[in-house]
Amino acid sequence: MIKAEKNPRIVQRLIFIKARYEGKSVKEASNIVGVSRSNGNIWQQRWNAQGYEGLIPQFRGGSPSKLSDLQKAKLKEMLNERNNWRTREVQDLILQEFGVEYSLKQVWIILQSLKRAGKSR
Repeated sequence: MIKAEKNPRIVQRLIFIKARYEGKSVKEASNIVGVSRSNGNIWQQRWNAQGYEGLIPQFRGGSPSKLSDLQKAKLKEMLNERNNWRTREVQDLILQEFGVEYSLKQVWIILQSLKRAGKSR
């Protein structure tokens, strides 16, 4: 089953489960695959309740964006007016123009998403 699986996250979880069947503790099996014991406990519970299906990653997404798509488009236009913006400058710009406060990390994430949005795949 492990060799046939293509999703690396599921492979990691299957290796964890295999280690558990080999008699390893949750802590030992978690260390083998490089995750916290709490993640190992979650995987074990899902395996016990749902089997293989319980190991499929469950992406729930994050909080909705504080900026609308229209605001993001306007921000992108503003950023294109000049080169070499610092993250802190963009943070200040977002606060001044849209009244939204973001951490520097979140501003960086927004900048990365705006770069990708302009490229065709």
